[in-house]
Amino acid sequence: MRYGFTTGSCAAAAAKAAAYMLLTGKQKTEITIETPKGISCSMRLADINRGETCVSCAVEKDGGDDPDITTGSLIVAEVRHGEKPGIEIDGGAGVGRVTKPGLDQKIGNAAINRVPREMIRKEVEEICRAADYQGGLKIIISVPGGELLAKQTFNPRLGIIGGISILGTSGIVEPMSAQAIRDTIRIELNQRRIQGFDYVVVSPGNYGIDFMKRTYGYDLDKSVKCSNFIGDTIDMAAELGYCRLLLTGHIGKLVKVAGGIMNTHSREADCRMELLAAFSVKAGMEPERIRKLLECVTTEEAVHVLEDGGKLPEVMEQAAERICYYLEKRAGGKLAVDCILYTNESGELARSKGAEKWFTLLEQEAEQPI
Repeated sequence: MRYGFTTGSCAAAAAKAAAYMLLTGKQKTEITIETPKGISCSMRLADINRGETCVSCAVEKDGGDDPDITTGSLIVAEVRHGEKPGIEIDGGAGVGRVTKPGLDQKIGNAAINRVPREMIRKEVEEICRAADYQGGLKIIISVPGGELLAKQTFNPRLGIIGGISILGTSGIVEPMSAQAIRDTIRIELNQRRIQGFDYVVVSPGNYGIDFMKRTYGYDLDKSVKCSNFIGDTIDMAAELGYCRLLLTGHIGKLVKVAGGIMNTHSREADCRMELLAAFSVKAGMEPERIRKLLECVTTEEAVHVLEDGGKLPEVMEQAAERICYYLEKRAGGKLAVDCILYTNESGELARSKGAEKWFTLLEQEAEQPI
């Protein structure tokens, strides 16, 4: 299946091209960027508007074979000279604005996530250096029709108002064919098993990769990515003869498993706050805080509520215990399972009782201290 580009990559490419045309005075019809995944992408430019103090251009979003509602949308970057040194990034029409806590950006900021902001800054700074430009630049990212598109997403529920989010952690959109993902999981598990390993680290994705490297010295790129198919991955691991499995990931994804949910896609089920509320009741948290917990739209926000109520460690310990319970039940006793839960903001939230032995295993495999 064909890969595509994230909205973050499109925004970075458009911003780089607009900055180039503004600072050099030269025309540009195609631009190349390097994605965080290390893949270089060349993109054609559309709707070029050039002036002495401002240039704008667009890149058409191509999601590849992924069923993405933003495919075909124009991601527009307007670049103008700034009043102060440095690069300022903001959102314009069709880009949402954050109105609730617990998201990637602070309340009031445009919903341009951290990695896309870093991509935009990196690519534009490259142009500034090449043009020997020392002044400031203001970059506005907009998406024509983005407000209508956002109504088909979870943005309104999350408190992102007025448009879509500019997203992406790798810069590349990998096609989300369910069977293709399952086949890939099986291939990765089988390859590792053939190499002689009877244990495996599984992660839904790359979210939290910096935390895992910093805290445990473990690169999530070495793990088997299971996406939302956690139950299927357990089945395959047991079938292939693995003895031990470590599931590590963000609480927002894995807390669903604590309720026995084995496909964590939002369209399949979402009872994150209900599960956290149930664990909070058992931990003895006061009713008013439990009500506040149920009103949270993100688990990052919920973590703060639990922390303020003094029940975070106890609730997370319950969640880790139930995750292992359901995963071992799914494995039918063929597989010992451990888990580590975290958020990028709060760090480690909990680890199962048997997780400690994994540090030695991973250290031996990586031949580096953890």
